[in-house]
Amino acid sequence: MGRTAIIFPGQGSQAVGMGRDVAGASAAAADVFKRADEVLGIDLSRMYFEGPESELKRTDVQQPAIFTVSVAIWEAIRERGVDSGSLMGATAGLSLGEYTALYAAGSLSFEDGLKLVRRRGELMQEAATATPSGMVSVIGGDEENVVALCEAAAQGEVLVPANFNCPGQIVISGSTGACDRAVKLASEHGVRAIALKVAGAFHSPLMAGAADALSAVLADTEIRESSCAVIANVDAVAHGDAGSIREKLTRQMTSAVRWTASVQRLISEGYDCFVEVGPGRVLTGMMRKIDRKTRAVNVSTAAGLDLESVLAAS
Repeated sequence: MGRTAIIFPGQGSQAVGMGRDVAGASAAAADVFKRADEVLGIDLSRMYFEGPESELKRTDVQQPAIFTVSVAIWEAIRERGVDSGSLMGATAGLSLGEYTALYAAGSLSFEDGLKLVRRRGELMQEAATATPSGMVSVIGGDEENVVALCEAAAQGEVLVPANFNCPGQIVISGSTGACDRAVKLASEHGVRAIALKVAGAFHSPLMAGAADALSAVLADTEIRESSCAVIANVDAVAHGDAGSIREKLTRQMTSAVRWTASVQRLISEGYDCFVEVGPGRVLTGMMRKIDRKTRAVNVSTAAGLDLESVLAAS
């Protein structure tokens, strides 16, 4: 019999109206949304239920919004009587989603996780504002191609691989000039490159100041032993003790997200079903490119909250 891993999305999965139907279908989810507003002291739920989209695109709003909606959907699933302990053999999350994974595994309380991702978003936004920078999606190449492109386009500026999303899709991150050159030089390296509409160069050395500040916040945050394996973005290895979690979350700010390797590790350990919990279908789409034979199920609306039925029908 196979094993199930729960995975959580990161930035880019947001959409105005996300979570609204789940709040109407689940008291547990409605409570999560209410608590988030109280903890942050802002009307966060209005931002993701009603928009405007321009507000939801801000990094410092996106991160707590996606974290809250993902947690709310997970708690709504659990409210339906799903035994999360037996269902979730392991968990992982893409970038921001790693915090949701740690919450689901019991390492972070909801309040602490929410405060962390809000501060993380603020720090990343500040770093992005301080240095003109961006990210570029590279299509059709492998790590060797992409590293060569970064080296050719950097010309003394920062440009590094930032997200190994799935085979044929790697995101690079760096200074604005280097990103612009990468787009122009892409065809010479046998790939296509598309500039992304993001605030800055996330998961690159340009986030070093933000990483240092986040490290201090993490040091003051209670972190408990995980109830199951939580795969870390930076090395595709399960987190260890609290000190290790703090160190890897800090390093994640300036290091590449090894998402393909994280999924491949879980598959190699016998996980043959992945359930994406949270807004959008980004991770489900990536799963088809990482391993088409592996079952991937998405729960992003109230229609999927009866997870046992969804799994039985898939």
